[in-house]
Amino acid sequence: MTVKAREEKQIDLASSIHDPHQVLGLHQMSDGSKVIRLWRPGASSVHLELFGKIVEAKKISRDGLFGVKAPASTIFADYKVYHQGEVLRHDPYAFLPTFGEIDAHLFAKGVHYQLHEVLGARVCIHQGVMGVKFALWAPNAASVSLVSDFNHWDGRLNPMRRLGGSGVWELFVPGIGSFEKYKFEIRTQSGELLLKSDPYAHFTEYRPATASVAFDVNHYSWGDQKWMEERAARSKSSFPMNIYEVHLGSWKKNRDQPLNYRELAVELAAYCQEMKFSHVELLPITEHPLDESWGYQVTGFFSVTSRYGTPEDFQFFVDHLHKAGIGVILDWVPAHFPTDGHSLSQFDGTFLYEHEDPRQGFHPHWNTYIFNYGRHEVCNFLIASALFWFEKMHIDGLRVDAVASMLYLDYGRKEGEWIPNQYGGHENLEAIEFIKHLNSVVHERFPDVYMIAEESTSFTGVSHSLEQGGLGFSLKWNMGWMNDTLRYFHKDPLFRNHNQNDLTFGLTYAFSEKFILPFSHDEVVHGKGALLARMPGDDWQKFANLRLLYSYMMCQPGKKLLFMGGELGQWNEWNCNGCLNWELLQYDRHKKLHRYFKEMNAFYHQHQALWEYDFDFRGFEWVEFSDRTNCVISYLRKAANRALFVVHNFTPNFVPHYFIGLQNVASLKEVFNTDREEYWGSGKINNDVEIVQDDQGKRIGVKMQLSPLATLCFEVQFVS
Repeated sequence: MTVKAREEKQIDLASSIHDPHQVLGLHQMSDGSKVIRLWRPGASSVHLELFGKIVEAKKISRDGLFGVKAPASTIFADYKVYHQGEVLRHDPYAFLPTFGEIDAHLFAKGVHYQLHEVLGARVCIHQGVMGVKFALWAPNAASVSLVSDFNHWDGRLNPMRRLGGSGVWELFVPGIGSFEKYKFEIRTQSGELLLKSDPYAHFTEYRPATASVAFDVNHYSWGDQKWMEERAARSKSSFPMNIYEVHLGSWKKNRDQPLNYRELAVELAAYCQEMKFSHVELLPITEHPLDESWGYQVTGFFSVTSRYGTPEDFQFFVDHLHKAGIGVILDWVPAHFPTDGHSLSQFDGTFLYEHEDPRQGFHPHWNTYIFNYGRHEVCNFLIASALFWFEKMHIDGLRVDAVASMLYLDYGRKEGEWIPNQYGGHENLEAIEFIKHLNSVVHERFPDVYMIAEESTSFTGVSHSLEQGGLGFSLKWNMGWMNDTLRYFHKDPLFRNHNQNDLTFGLTYAFSEKFILPFSHDEVVHGKGALLARMPGDDWQKFANLRLLYSYMMCQPGKKLLFMGGELGQWNEWNCNGCLNWELLQYDRHKKLHRYFKEMNAFYHQHQALWEYDFDFRGFEWVEFSDRTNCVISYLRKAANRALFVVHNFTPNFVPHYFIGLQNVASLKEVFNTDREEYWGSGKINNDVEIVQDDQGKRIGVKMQLSPLATLCFEVQFVS
């Protein structure tokens, strides 16, 4: 037997399953000749093109290995093999790896901040050939194969190679491109076959299908340069921010079908301009299998949901809103992920992305898995996801969901159901370190974007800088203020005088963090009802209370957020499968509420005193908060060179001559009143305000008529 014959006989693909490229593709023999080996299990004959001629390969083994002798001068570009549909393309097993040693080193340390460029499916040119590079992290897999349209979803045909100890499996497939559907077939150490979607996919099949879809996100031609330049300038100064929270699938529909990203871009941008919202915040548009999760159980952390179009359609959405002067914030969920078998759960047959111990790795509230923040590669996965949305999608901010569940090991658990940290405490030290790492990298690379924490506890320093010992978030939702405020407003005005502390307590900590005041989707679901329906009194009082609630939020220190539909006066609680009741605007009272909301938002933007010192004691001064009998509070909101005097009357009583001890007033002019007739109020406005003096001529206060269930705002000048 010749040396070459012995070499061919010893070829065994099964023994090289971690590196099929050692067997397949173009190889040099010991005698200097070359051989091309192809893997076609089940085939009786195989042909390929060599130097422009079709030749038949010789069968080397019964299980499907074929070979063709080639001249010693042959390189990978000199031959092609048949893919799906008898299409000739270059051989996937003739290419060098696309994931390098530096990639592996950075990934192992958790600091590969361009990870979204090298893992997943990326349309690219490799060694001068157009195709798609596939790379997957599955360190405990026995083998991994690529299954796709191009290989008839046959897991035998395209085994991937493992790159050293990185745990990354890789394969470059020439001749394919965007819209190629694919998954990974993973054989576990126990021999079980798992069919998994790509954790790094940029696009996914329309639900309920779950295949990943190759898509090149680098081709969109952005036109938002002006916005991006202005965003950088705005980040260095005070800013007004009133956010419109939106669920894209139920905001507006056309014949019972949700609008697509491009339709939504045009309609939502025009609406936000009309209503004077500065930003939209989207409930998660990362891919998710279940509509009823509202997007909060994510299976595609790099993937725009296909419910409303392609990644390029979403890029158009962001671009168009930016051109209209509207910022875009996304809800982002690094706290947990669903148990769906096609996704991250037990990804390579082991607890890879999640903790194995359910006391650390399973969330009892949501029946989801918790990320293992102690693993560098998992943290790198999440950080790369955040950076992807800023870099490739031009997003202006991420609202990080359920931060409290990340910070505490005992969140939602009873005694004995959680494991203390190394010091015996209940803080999740690994999650805290991850959050700091995340925020430091984001702010370093994108210093003009917002990282917003939805954090419901009193954890110290959430929005403090890392240098100050904080978590490094830009802003934090003020859940305490929201709960206190709604508890107060839900009470009958007859009993509000006993609960004045619900309004005043929030000011004791209002400047401890950089707060957003939210009336979010969480307040209009799960049987809570719509905000309007929960207001006390008859219809007139309900509308008046709602105007008072919104204006109270607008005048308090902090940025603002309102869930869609609040501005319409929805009566029914939100249903993700329904649509906002736009038809309400044909009714006079709802039309007037809508007008009120637009004018209130405009008033907010026009008056610097309402936002210049949102995070600073200089921006707020109590005037009167102890009038429990009349349920009235008043205060000053201040800017550098101007001030607004704000009065809230939380009862339906009209007081024609109400005295407030605002001293040293030179002039006072009412500039906004929620009781105006054009808002469906009673029309009790102040054309003039009396300045009250004592016997010595000292200006000791002001006297006004107090509108029922209303907010009154006055421009004020003081005696110098």
